[in-house]
Amino acid sequence: MNNSSTATPAAFPLTIHPHWRAAAEAKGFGILQRVKDRYHLLLSCHTCRRTHASKIFVLMNSQPQCPHCIQDRWQADAEAAGLQWAGRDPQSRHHSFYIANCGHRLRRQFELIKRAAAGICDVRCELCQQQKEQEEAEAQGWELIGTDPDGNQNYRLYRHPECGHEQRVARANMQTGRFGCGLCGEDWPAAPSHLYAMQFKLPNGTCLVKLGFSRNPDSRLRHQLLKHRDLDAKILKTVPMATGQLALQAEKRLHAKLQAGFPDQIAPPELYSDALRVRSEVYFAGAAQVIFAMLDAIKAEEDS
Repeated sequence: MNNSSTATPAAFPLTIHPHWRAAAEAKGFGILQRVKDRYHLLLSCHTCRRTHASKIFVLMNSQPQCPHCIQDRWQADAEAAGLQWAGRDPQSRHHSFYIANCGHRLRRQFELIKRAAAGICDVRCELCQQQKEQEEAEAQGWELIGTDPDGNQNYRLYRHPECGHEQRVARANMQTGRFGCGLCGEDWPAAPSHLYAMQFKLPNGTCLVKLGFSRNPDSRLRHQLLKHRDLDAKILKTVPMATGQLALQAEKRLHAKLQAGFPDQIAPPELYSDALRVRSEVYFAGAAQVIFAMLDAIKAEEDS
């Protein structure tokens, strides 16, 4: 009777070529064996001593990445950012899940956590942040509705329960109470106001124009803006507004149009810092006619 071997031949070659080993060592890995199919190797990381499967093509043509070392870095970044790593997001290779100190689960990009770990930015919990902002509003007698409809990250939309009025308010002002209800309040947002254009002639002869709003433009000019009372200054035009809130909104729109359409007319602050107590919203005299036309358009809207 003939003896025959019962060993099952390997489904793929088991040979590990010397140049593969040399490439692996040069890139921080050792080769343990061939696995899965003829295209894969089992690599051992020289840094963490753990193993992972890698394609031969990847080993020979690029730098293999140890998934265990990568995960260790994610966990270290999370700890440095004050978080606990809770696993990758299976829906996005750029995101992972984290547990904040408050216990809430956050989804964040790896790069954001890396920046937070380096102290470049902070990671905050949206749920806790919303609760904090709601408490700030309640302390002032208001209710938080949500984000600013105009997209300004420094503003929120609030409701005044006493009258039902909804209003955009800077969060910093909500924290300090430096604002009033535009419908029932007695502060500047509800009081009549004015848009104004003022002219200043600097000692060097340069003429500048400021666009702004105030309940009392003359007082604003004489007692707030000028560092020196002998500066040649005057009010060129005013437009009455029903409330300070409306005046503020109109002023912001006009400045946005001026800055977008006439950037060369924006006066640099260092030009007038010795004469005026403001650092922005001042233009060269060449913008005066444009400002007048804008104010005339606002006046026509108010009169209609």
